[in-house]
Amino acid sequence: MIGTEMLETSRESSPAPTDAPDTTLEERRGCLFALSQPPLVIFLAVIGCLLLMAAVHDLFVL
Repeated sequence: MIGTEMLETSRESSPAPTDAPDTTLEERRGCLFALSQPPLVIFLAVIGCLLLMAAVHDLFVL
């Protein structure tokens, strides 16, 4: 069994300090902000279409 000492990985109550001051909300944008960018969405759509075409080819043509 895993004891409670295995679950606690940090001995301090706060995460490791950083050199940068508090970041604003503009700098802390996450994955949803990245997915809202048109070039990334177009790139992911092209890759998705290529994978779909390859899967359809494998299933129905071969």
